[in-house]
Amino acid sequence: MTISPLPTSGAELSDLDRRHLIHPFQRGDITDRIVMVRGSGAEVWDADGNEYLDATGGGNWHSHVGHGRRELGEVAAAQMAELEYFTNFLEFSNEKAIRLATRLASLAPENINRIFFTSGGSEGVDTAFKAARLYHGRRGEPDRTWILARHFAYHGATYGSGTATGFPPMHVGIGPNLPHVEKLMPPYVYRSEFFGGQDPTDFLVAELEATIERIGAGNIAAMIGEPVMAGGGVLTPPADYWPRVREVLTRNGILLIADEVVTAYGRLGAWFDSPGRGMQPDMIVTAKGIASGYAALGATLFSDEVAELFAGGPGLFHGYTFSAHPVSCAIALENFAIMEREGLHENALRIGEWFGEELAPARDLDTVGDVRVAGAMAALEIVSDRDSRTAMGPLEVEQVAFAVRRNHGVIVRPYGNMLVVAPPLVFTREQVRRASLALIDTVAQLRVDGQLAAA
Repeated sequence: MTISPLPTSGAELSDLDRRHLIHPFQRGDITDRIVMVRGSGAEVWDADGNEYLDATGGGNWHSHVGHGRRELGEVAAAQMAELEYFTNFLEFSNEKAIRLATRLASLAPENINRIFFTSGGSEGVDTAFKAARLYHGRRGEPDRTWILARHFAYHGATYGSGTATGFPPMHVGIGPNLPHVEKLMPPYVYRSEFFGGQDPTDFLVAELEATIERIGAGNIAAMIGEPVMAGGGVLTPPADYWPRVREVLTRNGILLIADEVVTAYGRLGAWFDSPGRGMQPDMIVTAKGIASGYAALGATLFSDEVAELFAGGPGLFHGYTFSAHPVSCAIALENFAIMEREGLHENALRIGEWFGEELAPARDLDTVGDVRVAGAMAALEIVSDRDSRTAMGPLEVEQVAFAVRRNHGVIVRPYGNMLVVAPPLVFTREQVRRASLALIDTVAQLRVDGQLAAA
């Protein structure tokens, strides 16, 4: 048997990729492949030696401490040599999981002390949904099965989390009749037409109350929401939105799940963003920055009141093979140490200030309807008509993102009619300027018909 030599060029790897690898969210007509092989800080290199500035945090909002951190590799290797894995099912545990759970409890809001580890955000959302229904069931309200979510929210891609995700393409394989999930309008202040001239919070609270009355409070388990909606286009709610939503939910016995998969661990300048928004969540779902992408890890955090109903007795009959993986937990502990040592929470706020300054000229472009910045993430809303705020088509916006990468070596994310950046928290002022200039230069060439003038 002859063994073929390993491929070395980008072209060879791309060909194998097209033949064998299925890509999430990839349209079949896109055949380009960019095969990344190395990273350092906020820069990455492909198999052909091309350098790119990563303004997306590894593509998915998560590389908080940047790429190529040798200290994290050393921690992983040391843990593997000591104990690579043992289950935390039943009575078993491991030291690193215990230490990380204790650390998270010390950072979370005062009433949140119990931690369930997952492999990522989608699993964490599924865990929260099951726990919410179990909580009500064990309190004698088994009919509380409905989940309230919001349009334009991203909560994951599994069957459970996918039903709550507010983008219709994500419902492929789930079907049109989503099981016990109701979608509400988001605090999308730029889209004032949603609110019919009313104050946005007044409209949204009234909609929430009407929805609860229609479904019946006794049928609703929980509402899930991001403190700031990330994938929806960096949508920051009015200051009174979450406190008023929380009051309505509490009055009706409905739990609140804070989806902090993106916003936690410094992305918006704090370990957790939901407390500062007045959410007072009963559960917090996290992932992404918990290990900065160096291992697959997530965590669902529970209030004492919710956790006590399954911490004893029959327990929470739920789990994943790699929950509380000791290598992932060891990486997360060192990841947190790096964040503190290097002041990355504070730098996230500086990154936001820099993007606010550097992206300001984009407001004068004919195809930019809005520029939004929250912590270390920003979005340009691309429109074909500024007066009517008509959204540009997603295919046209994808072409802009491709052009930013191709012509400037900067990686940004298209989300519908948004161009979004969420860089590593090690980003510098010069890197913010480079990413901003790449966006502005490319969008300035975009005509209202969706064509790039330079193409």
